[in-house]
Amino acid sequence: MRAINITAYPDDISQVEAIKAVMKALKIEFEITNDDGYNPEFVAKIERSRQDYKEGKGTAMTLDELNSLWK
Repeated sequence: MRAINITAYPDDISQVEAIKAVMKALKIEFEITNDDGYNPEFVAKIERSRQDYKEGKGTAMTLDELNSLWK
């Protein structure tokens, strides 16, 4: 069996179910993944940063403070 990659962008779960029904009707084996295109290491780093901020380890800055960094 030869594998090919197909990317679909369904708007809701009903469209996902319809795609699954078509594949099953055609007797095509398939798998569904939720690949959002982001590197898992990057996502983990962002999640750690969010958790650190929740724990008070971050610093909040205003837009003016951020803009002053570029001057």
